[in-house]
Amino acid sequence: LLLEHKLVIADVKLIADLPKYMLYWKGRFLEQPVKDFCSVIKTNSTGPVEKQEDYFLLCDVLPEDRILREKLQQKRLEEVLEQQQKERDDSNFHRLCMFCSEEFTGNRSFLLNHMAREHSFSIGLPDNIVYCNEFLDTLQSKLDNLQCLYCEKIFRDKTTLKDHMRKKAHRRINANNREYDRFYVINYLELGKTWEEVQSEDDRELVDDENDDWSDWQSHPVSAVCLFCDHQSETMDHIYTHMKVKLTLVTEESECTFHTQVTNRQSIHRRRLETYSD
Repeated sequence: LLLEHKLVIADVKLIADLPKYMLYWKGRFLEQPVKDFCSVIKTNSTGPVEKQEDYFLLCDVLPEDRILREKLQQKRLEEVLEQQQKERDDSNFHRLCMFCSEEFTGNRSFLLNHMAREHSFSIGLPDNIVYCNEFLDTLQSKLDNLQCLYCEKIFRDKTTLKDHMRKKAHRRINANNREYDRFYVINYLELGKTWEEVQSEDDRELVDDENDDWSDWQSHPVSAVCLFCDHQSETMDHIYTHMKVKLTLVTEESECTFHTQVTNRQSIHRRRLETYSD
């Protein structure tokens, strides 16, 4: 694309489904000129005209591109949640522990909880993990290759590796290894954000300025709105209590699966945000 068509796609690694993304824009470029969608970047703009070249940047500044990326992200999230629900319900899971000879049959949580409890090795809560078998295969492969899961150094034999991981407290995975990102549901929640970025977000001020004068501050009642109906309250505690009851009723009446509940809550929250933005 860059060499033949002078086309640059911004943040290509953040696109949830690149083949579908490319197919969509291929169709649009057949309908209208590329310049209608892309920013034009002129190289060597101060040089002779014959040496200047136009490159085309396709990015999410264009609303159509942003919407496409968000739709692909939402589609992938739905697929991941569906896969996660299957794994949560699967009773045919069968696997040996990576650190002992104990065998586990039934739900994946039995093995994960065993490794956390008996071997102090935790990859996270079972409900936060997806593609669990692939995840465990990846970890097992590293151990079979005598590689430490944390510092990722290679050792000469299993005994040396075992002693190293125990003495150095390396019986854990390296959170900075992006290879593991695809196995955690949180990495699919927001477009272009990793689990670290999502968790680090906080609306509160982290630093208090002692010089600020708040003596003339006057508080006003806050109107909080339920995500499931039109009920409003002036305090968050009251709205939380109301929503807890409402959520139980909605879930019982509709017999929602975990996947459906998450999808419904996202949809409801999105509609509320759209209402406020209007």
